[in-house]
Amino acid sequence: MTEESQEQAPEAHDKPGDKLIVIVDDDDSVRELLEFVVKKEGFRVDTASDGEQALRKIPELKPDLVILDMMLPRYGGFEILRELQNGEASGVPIVIITGRYSDQSTKNMIKAESNVKEFLEKPVRPQFLAMLLHKLLNTKPQGQSAVGGW
Repeated sequence: MTEESQEQAPEAHDKPGDKLIVIVDDDDSVRELLEFVVKKEGFRVDTASDGEQALRKIPELKPDLVILDMMLPRYGGFEILRELQNGEASGVPIVIITGRYSDQSTKNMIKAESNVKEFLEKPVRPQFLAMLLHKLLNTKPQGQSAVGGW
């Protein structure tokens, strides 16, 4: 391939605005921070503050990715994870976040679940989260992103 044809080749990236991410976290401040980062990267966002809302919204919205806290009222993260592996949401990638210490065997067990793509401990670094979302969703940061701005 010549240099000129490389420049002409279209990029194989989707637009963040075409992707919907559902954030599930019961802590308002964490959920708002995650929502801010995700929106700043150009993604569409919906949120749920407990397990019951998550199990209702996710199959209905059919998001491209879910950010899921493990410690939630009305169904814990692990129960939600199991439910999401069945039915229409079975192929939705999930990024687990938790504020609770987890030993390596617990992390490995959760990461072994078919739809879990990453396991992060709080506090989540905005730059890392932004890069991870773009990588998992095959999108490219546009304009003012948290990747370059923090």
